[in-house]
Amino acid sequence: MGTRKLGRATDLRMAMLRNQTTALLWHGRIETTAMRAKEVQSMAERIITDAMDVHDKNIMVMKDIQNDRGQTVQAEVRNDTPEKLAVRRRIMSLLYPQAEPKKMGENKDDYRERTKDIRHPLIEKIFGEYGPKYADRARESGSRGGYTRIIKAGPRRGDAAEVVILELI
Repeated sequence: MGTRKLGRATDLRMAMLRNQTTALLWHGRIETTAMRAKEVQSMAERIITDAMDVHDKNIMVMKDIQNDRGQTVQAEVRNDTPEKLAVRRRIMSLLYPQAEPKKMGENKDDYRERTKDIRHPLIEKIFGEYGPKYADRARESGSRGGYTRIIKAGPRRGDAAEVVILELI
């Protein structure tokens, strides 16, 4: 069984699906056509399942770091296991980079200070928020999958394409 072609060349179709999957995982819901939503749903559920399986696989290591005075000190740092790192890299290849939005009334210096430790906010959101949330849900219900829902919104004005809202549950 192949994927839907959606009337696009392969490179354009993959770019569109990456863009919509990134938007879905960042915002929690998107509005699109029914056929596109089914493809995006498939991609998003695979990403969430991968993140859910490895979200808690970390190791603590001692590293030499420079403090603000320029001195070298040892600190305990949390690193990903090789399995989690592989999943993280695979997810990063499937999604576009997403910048942390600036808060209302926040200046450049405050924004830089707040986001200096966050290199990939969407990936951190997937592993820090979605992974634990859906892992707990899978333990309670005993089933995997079903992280998204499609709600029909009616035909689009102009071409009468079936419009749906795709959202994370």
